[in-house]
Amino acid sequence: MSQEDRRHEIARKKVVYRMPGMDAVTVRRDEVFQAADGGALAMDLYHPPDRKSEAPPAVLFVVGYRDAGSQRILGCRAKEMESFIGWARLTAASGMTAVTYTTGADPVADARAALRHLGQRAGELGIDAARIGLWSCSGHVPNALSLLMEEKGSLKCAALFYGYMLDLDGTSAVAEGSRAFGFVNPGAEPSVADLPRDAPLFIARAGRDEMPGLNGTIDRFVAAALIGNLPVTVVNLPAAPHAFDILDDRESSREAIRQSLAFLRFHLSALD
Repeated sequence: MSQEDRRHEIARKKVVYRMPGMDAVTVRRDEVFQAADGGALAMDLYHPPDRKSEAPPAVLFVVGYRDAGSQRILGCRAKEMESFIGWARLTAASGMTAVTYTTGADPVADARAALRHLGQRAGELGIDAARIGLWSCSGHVPNALSLLMEEKGSLKCAALFYGYMLDLDGTSAVAEGSRAFGFVNPGAEPSVADLPRDAPLFIARAGRDEMPGLNGTIDRFVAAALIGNLPVTVVNLPAAPHAFDILDDRESSREAIRQSLAFLRFHLSALD
Protein backbone atom coordinates (compact mmCIF):
# COMPACT_ATOMS: atom_id res chain seq x y z
CA MET A 1 0.00 0.00 0.00
CA SER A 2 1.38 3.41 -0.98
CA GLN A 3 1.77 6.31 1.45
CA GLU A 4 -1.00 8.07 -0.48
CA ASP A 5 -3.35 5.14 0.10
CA ARG A 6 -2.56 5.08 3.83
CA ARG A 7 -3.57 8.71 4.34
CA HIS A 8 -6.97 9.48 5.81
CA GLU A 9 -9.49 10.98 3.39
CA ILE A 10 -9.33 14.37 5.14
CA ALA A 11 -5.54 14.46 4.64
CA ARG A 12 -6.07 14.06 0.88
CA LYS A 13 -8.58 16.92 0.58
CA LYS A 14 -7.31 19.82 -1.52
CA VAL A 15 -8.05 23.51 -0.98
CA VAL A 16 -11.10 24.51 -3.04
CA TYR A 17 -9.33 27.52 -4.55
CA ARG A 18 -6.50 27.70 -7.06
CA MET A 19 -4.66 30.65 -8.57
CA PRO A 20 -2.07 31.27 -11.28
CA GLY A 21 1.51 30.58 -10.26
CA MET A 22 0.78 27.79 -7.77
CA ASP A 23 2.51 25.18 -9.90
CA ALA A 24 5.53 27.43 -10.49
CA VAL A 25 6.31 27.80 -6.78
CA THR A 26 9.77 26.57 -5.78
CA VAL A 27 10.00 24.39 -2.68
CA ARG A 28 13.00 24.02 -0.38
CA ARG A 29 12.25 20.83 1.52
CA ASP A 30 13.45 19.51 4.87
CA GLU A 31 15.39 22.50 6.13
CA VAL A 32 16.57 21.22 9.51
CA PHE A 33 16.00 23.17 12.71
CA GLN A 34 16.45 22.20 16.35
CA ALA A 35 13.47 20.94 18.32
CA ALA A 36 12.74 21.92 21.90
CA ASP A 37 14.11 18.60 23.15
CA GLY A 38 17.35 19.03 21.20
CA GLY A 39 16.38 16.72 18.36
CA ALA A 40 16.05 17.64 14.71
CA LEU A 41 12.85 18.79 13.02
CA ALA A 42 12.34 19.93 9.43
CA MET A 43 10.59 22.74 7.62
CA ASP A 44 9.57 23.22 3.99
CA LEU A 45 9.80 26.69 2.45
CA TYR A 46 7.55 27.50 -0.50
CA HIS A 47 9.06 30.46 -2.34
CA PRO A 48 7.22 32.78 -4.76
CA PRO A 49 7.83 31.83 -8.40
CA ASP A 50 8.96 35.33 -9.39
CA ARG A 51 11.26 36.20 -6.51
CA LYS A 52 13.15 39.43 -7.06
CA SER A 53 16.25 40.78 -5.33
CA GLU A 54 14.25 41.86 -2.30
CA ALA A 55 13.60 39.05 0.19
CA PRO A 56 9.86 38.35 0.46
CA PRO A 57 7.92 38.22 3.73
CA ALA A 58 7.16 34.83 5.27
CA VAL A 59 4.06 33.14 6.67
CA LEU A 60 4.56 30.40 9.26
CA PHE A 61 1.85 27.73 9.27
CA VAL A 62 1.48 27.01 12.98
CA VAL A 63 0.80 23.42 14.08
CA GLY A 64 -0.96 22.57 17.33
CA TYR A 65 -0.71 18.77 17.24
CA ARG A 66 2.18 16.36 17.72
CA ASP A 67 3.15 14.76 14.42
CA ALA A 68 3.11 11.34 16.05
CA GLY A 69 -0.60 11.77 16.72
CA SER A 70 -1.26 13.16 13.25
CA GLN A 71 0.48 10.22 11.62
CA ARG A 72 -1.46 7.76 13.75
CA ILE A 73 -4.85 9.34 12.97
CA LEU A 74 -4.34 10.86 9.49
CA GLY A 75 -1.53 8.73 8.12
CA CYS A 76 0.82 11.69 7.60
CA ARG A 77 2.35 14.70 9.28
CA ALA A 78 0.51 18.03 9.20
CA LYS A 79 2.85 19.55 6.61
CA GLU A 80 2.17 16.60 4.29
CA MET A 81 -1.59 17.13 4.24
CA GLU A 82 -2.90 18.34 0.88
CA SER A 83 -4.58 21.29 2.64
CA PHE A 84 -1.29 22.54 4.10
CA ILE A 85 0.47 22.03 0.78
CA GLY A 86 -2.27 23.85 -1.11
CA TRP A 87 -2.34 26.77 1.29
CA ALA A 88 1.45 27.02 1.17
CA ARG A 89 1.40 27.14 -2.63
CA LEU A 90 -1.38 29.75 -2.61
CA THR A 91 0.62 31.88 -0.17
CA ALA A 92 3.78 31.62 -2.26
CA ALA A 93 1.88 32.39 -5.46
CA SER A 94 0.64 35.52 -3.66
CA GLY A 95 4.21 36.77 -3.20
CA MET A 96 5.07 35.47 0.28
CA THR A 97 7.25 32.56 1.36
CA ALA A 98 5.14 29.92 3.13
CA VAL A 99 6.77 27.81 5.84
CA THR A 100 5.42 24.47 7.05
CA TYR A 101 7.21 22.32 9.61
CA THR A 102 7.21 19.09 11.60
CA THR A 103 6.60 18.80 15.33
CA GLY A 104 7.98 16.57 18.04
CA ALA A 105 6.88 16.04 21.62
CA ASP A 106 6.18 19.72 22.36
CA PRO A 107 4.34 21.62 19.60
CA VAL A 108 4.34 24.81 21.68
CA ALA A 109 8.12 24.95 22.01
CA ASP A 110 8.58 23.62 18.47
CA ALA A 111 6.59 26.52 17.00
CA ARG A 112 8.86 28.93 18.82
CA ALA A 113 11.91 27.03 17.60
CA ALA A 114 10.67 27.25 14.01
CA LEU A 115 10.09 30.99 14.33
CA ARG A 116 13.50 31.47 15.94
CA HIS A 117 15.16 29.56 13.09
CA LEU A 118 13.47 31.79 10.52
CA GLY A 119 14.74 34.88 12.31
CA GLN A 120 18.29 33.63 12.77
CA ARG A 121 18.71 32.17 9.27
CA ALA A 122 16.57 34.64 7.31
CA GLY A 123 19.34 35.69 4.95
CA GLU A 124 20.27 32.13 4.02
CA LEU A 125 16.61 31.13 3.72
CA GLY A 126 15.81 34.08 1.47
CA ILE A 127 13.13 35.74 3.61
CA ASP A 128 12.67 39.06 5.39
CA ALA A 129 12.86 38.41 9.14
CA ALA A 130 11.16 41.72 9.85
CA ARG A 131 8.01 40.67 7.96
CA ILE A 132 6.68 37.40 9.34
CA GLY A 133 3.02 36.49 9.81
CA LEU A 134 1.11 33.41 10.89
CA TRP A 135 -1.57 31.17 9.41
CA SER A 136 -3.46 28.59 11.45
CA CYS A 137 -6.76 26.76 11.58
CA SER A 138 -9.04 24.63 13.76
CA GLY A 139 -7.26 23.05 16.76
CA HIS A 140 -3.94 24.56 15.69
CA VAL A 141 -5.15 28.09 16.53
CA PRO A 142 -4.56 28.09 20.32
CA ASN A 143 -0.87 27.50 19.65
CA ALA A 144 -0.82 30.34 17.10
CA LEU A 145 -2.45 32.72 19.59
CA SER A 146 0.08 31.70 22.23
CA LEU A 147 2.91 32.39 19.79
CA LEU A 148 1.47 35.83 19.07
CA MET A 149 1.36 36.60 22.78
CA GLU A 150 4.87 35.33 23.49
CA GLU A 151 6.58 36.87 20.46
CA LYS A 152 5.21 40.41 20.61
CA GLY A 153 6.98 42.68 18.16
CA SER A 154 8.34 39.95 15.90
CA LEU A 155 5.06 38.96 14.23
CA LYS A 156 3.15 41.33 11.96
CA CYS A 157 -0.24 39.65 11.49
CA ALA A 158 -2.12 36.35 11.54
CA ALA A 159 -4.89 34.65 9.56
CA LEU A 160 -6.96 32.23 11.67
CA PHE A 161 -9.51 29.91 10.09
CA TYR A 162 -12.42 28.30 12.00
CA GLY A 163 -10.30 27.90 15.12
CA TYR A 164 -10.72 27.28 18.79
CA MET A 165 -9.65 30.62 20.27
CA LEU A 166 -9.39 31.34 24.03
CA ASP A 167 -11.42 30.31 27.05
CA LEU A 168 -12.77 33.67 28.20
CA ASP A 169 -15.26 34.64 30.90
CA GLY A 170 -14.94 31.36 32.77
CA THR A 171 -15.75 29.13 29.77
CA SER A 172 -13.93 25.87 29.03
CA ALA A 173 -14.68 24.91 25.40
CA VAL A 174 -11.03 25.19 24.32
CA ALA A 175 -9.81 23.12 27.26
CA GLU A 176 -12.50 20.51 26.58
CA GLY A 177 -11.64 20.47 22.87
CA SER A 178 -7.97 20.03 23.71
CA ARG A 179 -8.75 16.99 25.85
CA ALA A 180 -11.11 15.53 23.26
CA PHE A 181 -9.07 16.10 20.11
CA GLY A 182 -5.49 16.27 21.36
CA PHE A 183 -4.40 19.76 20.34
CA VAL A 184 -2.21 21.81 22.66
CA ASN A 185 -3.79 24.59 24.69
CA PRO A 186 -1.00 26.81 26.04
CA GLY A 187 -1.58 29.24 28.88
CA ALA A 188 -3.63 28.74 32.02
CA GLU A 189 -5.19 32.20 32.06
CA PRO A 190 -5.34 33.53 28.49
CA SER A 191 -6.52 37.05 27.84
CA VAL A 192 -7.17 39.10 24.72
CA ALA A 193 -5.28 41.89 26.47
CA ASP A 194 -2.10 39.80 26.13
CA LEU A 195 -2.23 39.97 22.33
CA PRO A 196 -0.02 42.53 20.55
CA ARG A 197 -1.96 45.63 19.56
CA ASP A 198 0.06 46.07 16.36
CA ALA A 199 -0.55 42.61 14.83
CA PRO A 200 -3.83 42.61 12.85
CA LEU A 201 -5.88 39.41 12.91
CA PHE A 202 -8.03 37.89 10.16
CA ILE A 203 -10.63 35.51 11.56
CA ALA A 204 -12.76 33.27 9.34
CA ARG A 205 -15.89 31.86 11.03
CA ALA A 206 -17.91 28.94 9.66
CA GLY A 207 -21.55 29.58 10.58
CA ARG A 208 -22.46 25.88 10.60
CA ASP A 209 -19.31 24.68 12.31
CA GLU A 210 -20.12 21.40 14.01
CA MET A 211 -17.14 21.31 16.40
CA PRO A 212 -18.45 21.53 19.97
CA GLY A 213 -18.24 25.01 21.44
CA LEU A 214 -15.89 26.32 18.74
CA ASN A 215 -17.99 29.18 17.39
CA GLY A 216 -18.73 30.33 20.92
CA THR A 217 -14.98 30.81 21.44
CA ILE A 218 -14.79 32.89 18.25
CA ASP A 219 -17.79 35.01 19.21
CA ARG A 220 -16.45 35.80 22.69
CA PHE A 221 -12.98 36.45 21.31
CA VAL A 222 -14.21 38.87 18.66
CA ALA A 223 -16.40 40.73 21.17
CA ALA A 224 -13.46 41.12 23.54
CA ALA A 225 -11.15 42.18 20.71
CA LEU A 226 -13.60 44.88 19.60
CA ILE A 227 -14.08 46.13 23.15
CA GLY A 228 -10.30 46.35 23.39
CA ASN A 229 -10.15 48.09 19.99
CA LEU A 230 -7.76 45.52 18.55
CA PRO A 231 -7.17 45.38 14.77
CA VAL A 232 -9.42 42.46 13.81
CA THR A 233 -11.09 41.53 10.53
CA VAL A 234 -13.89 38.96 10.72
CA VAL A 235 -15.37 37.07 7.78
CA ASN A 236 -18.46 35.01 8.62
CA LEU A 237 -19.71 32.35 6.21
CA PRO A 238 -23.24 31.59 7.49
CA ALA A 239 -23.72 28.32 5.60
CA ALA A 240 -20.17 27.00 5.82
CA PRO A 241 -19.09 23.89 7.76
CA HIS A 242 -15.88 23.36 9.67
CA ALA A 243 -12.89 23.13 7.29
CA PHE A 244 -14.89 24.88 4.57
CA ASP A 245 -11.68 25.68 2.67
CA ILE A 246 -11.41 21.99 1.75
CA LEU A 247 -14.98 20.70 2.20
CA ASP A 248 -17.24 23.46 0.86
CA ASP A 249 -16.54 23.99 -2.83
CA ARG A 250 -18.47 27.17 -3.44
CA GLU A 251 -17.67 30.77 -4.30
CA SER A 252 -18.10 32.05 -0.74
CA SER A 253 -15.32 29.71 0.41
CA ARG A 254 -13.04 30.82 -2.38
CA GLU A 255 -13.74 34.48 -1.62
CA ALA A 256 -12.79 34.01 2.04
CA ILE A 257 -9.53 32.40 0.93
CA ARG A 258 -8.83 35.28 -1.47
CA GLN A 259 -9.58 37.82 1.26
CA SER A 260 -7.20 36.15 3.70
CA LEU A 261 -4.36 36.09 1.16
CA ALA A 262 -4.95 39.76 0.38
CA PHE A 263 -4.95 40.50 4.12
CA LEU A 264 -1.61 38.77 4.64
CA ARG A 265 -0.10 40.37 1.56
CA PHE A 266 -1.25 43.85 2.62
CA HIS A 267 0.01 43.62 6.20
CA LEU A 268 3.32 42.03 5.21
CA SER A 269 3.94 44.14 2.11
CA ALA A 270 5.88 46.91 3.83
CA LEU A 271 7.05 48.03 7.22
CA ASP A 272 5.44 51.05 8.88
